[in-house]
Amino acid sequence: MRKIILLLTCFLGITAFSQIKVLKNETLIEIGKDNSVGLYKKENKFTFNYQDINTSNLNTFRSFSFNDINGDVHELYKMITDGFIDAPSGNISLELPNDIIELQYEKNYGQPTVQIIQYINKNKKYVGKSQFLNKKQIDKIFGIGTPKAGLYKVAAKQTSANPISNNNTVQTQANTVQQNNAVPTTKTPVKPTKKRK
Repeated sequence: MRKIILLLTCFLGITAFSQIKVLKNETLIEIGKDNSVGLYKKENKFTFNYQDINTSNLNTFRSFSFNDINGDVHELYKMITDGFIDAPSGNISLELPNDIIELQYEKNYGQPTVQIIQYINKNKKYVGKSQFLNKKQIDKIFGIGTPKAGLYKVAAKQTSANPISNNNTVQTQANTVQQNNAVPTTKTPVKPTKKRK
């Protein structure tokens, strides 16, 4: 009996001290990178990583992350590239779960560029700034033209409950409903009139 109790105590002692768990190794997938700015994906979370040019130490890298819930990555890309076509009058501010991001547009050597400004932990005292990026660099970061662009989804277009948008189609459907509900009537064929020469 003592041996059984001793064996059970040892077994319970071993399980009580085994607090180390083996975690699943999930690696970051690089969507795209240009110089010191990159976009990475882990599950449904996307991370921008950039070299902070706002500090004196050039080895400072910062990042901000967000989940791609409703095609947010594609919408961010579209928002940035739309700013190259029609430059906004001021900075575009975006609120992320942990940070505030601003897109600042300027022309460098006659070419439109954007700088990503990060207010770390939504605090205006702690600011990180990326280098200025042109359209070609943004395309490279978002993996445009590569299969990696398929790793984030395009926002689904919202469709109305009634997919019919053409007035003629709606009217045709209404006429069809009226014809289906109407009492059948006998139609007399109309004879064409002949003209004499």
